[in-house]
Amino acid sequence: MHDRPRMEKALDVLRAELEVGRSTQTELTARAAWLAFMRFARQRFATAPTPDSDGLLFQYGTYAFSGRPMFTVNLTRQFAISDDEGEHEHYVQVHCELRYECEPVLDALGSFASWFFHDADANLDEWFAAMEGHLELVLARVPAEIDVYEEPV
Repeated sequence: MHDRPRMEKALDVLRAELEVGRSTQTELTARAAWLAFMRFARQRFATAPTPDSDGLLFQYGTYAFSGRPMFTVNLTRQFAISDDEGEHEHYVQVHCELRYECEPVLDALGSFASWFFHDADANLDEWFAAMEGHLELVLARVPAEIDVYEEPV
């Protein structure tokens, strides 16, 4: 665990992985963002040795978070933050949001969410494969907006 990067570096690591998927001629597609998120998700950070300290969230739906309704794919990593006594204090989430103009075919997907937690005896590759099945309609599309950010929750 001592050779793992600190959680505070997670946003920079995600941004670096996203840059790998972006060429100078093309915009970042959902496929490139998903591949970057998978690379990011495989990297382990210095977290507490508890089953809920390092989680991945895949979710999508049509939301109006930015003012107008957009179909949003949110790829999130969540870290549990503990106080000096080891008690849970809060979470920090690192997000990669891909937003698309509303289309009937995307809106018809409804909403979906799935969590994966490192150190909880689940198979990451199986979770990736299951989540990728939910991305079929957007994999080749270029998002209208991409937002990469970190927030405490």
